[in-house]
Amino acid sequence: MLLATPTTASRPLTGPGDIVTLDPDHPGFRDPAYRERRNQIAHIALGYQLGDPVPRIDYTDSEHRVWATVWERLGPLHESLACSAYKDGCALLGLDRRRIPQLADMNATLTPRTGFRMVPVAGLVASRVFLSNLGQDAFLATQYIRHESRPLYTPEPDVVHELIGHAATFCQPVFARLNRLFGEAAARIDQARLIELERLYWYTLEFGLVREDGGLRAYGAGLLSSFGELGRFETSAFIKPFDPAEAAARPYDPTDYQAVLYVVSDLETLHRDLAAYLATK
Repeated sequence: MLLATPTTASRPLTGPGDIVTLDPDHPGFRDPAYRERRNQIAHIALGYQLGDPVPRIDYTDSEHRVWATVWERLGPLHESLACSAYKDGCALLGLDRRRIPQLADMNATLTPRTGFRMVPVAGLVASRVFLSNLGQDAFLATQYIRHESRPLYTPEPDVVHELIGHAATFCQPVFARLNRLFGEAAARIDQARLIELERLYWYTLEFGLVREDGGLRAYGAGLLSSFGELGRFETSAFIKPFDPAEAAARPYDPTDYQAVLYVVSDLETLHRDLAAYLATK
């Protein structure tokens, strides 16, 4: 999967009037209609203020088709490779597989269960902003979707990543507690430690694996929302037992498939080990 994590800092604008960044190799870079659509959705997010109703996006038929195409490919993989906590969360959330759900509707289920809510943002935000919001039970989520020419690829977090990857996990108390750990740590550590925290987030809540029923199952949102990454990790990645200190020291490349992934015995043990490690930082 070629995916930038939401902990990546924002980059410069690509042209006059642009709110979001599209690099020259982005599938939608040369599509003026897509660029305009991205800016339109970004304007809606920028107009949002905490306490207001979360804005709804009037998605087009083309955007819904992209969403459905992703689910057609990911759904079968989830059956065999997603962890049970994630699949239970999907059932609780009732994610529509044909039409893009609205953040407001997700919050109606998430917030009463764990306190978490999805808050719209225009695009990539600085890592400390993204992570520290987790300590306030807020997940900063984009609402735009990837370009229709490459429905199984995105160079940045989009609504597919946010909802298919993350939303269902916020139904589960253990995931809520894990996210709060990162948020609380981000609010107190210095910049050098923040880089380590980003890596820990990447190798757990984005690309983490757990052992279940004698096999490897994905709990990380980056894996769960990527057809390419989820379908190949068992044969292409070096799987190591999770060690917080080692993961915090290992740089990652968000532009390529992951070479190393970490596996935990269960999510409660992950929470215990992360809490103990972060308490020393």
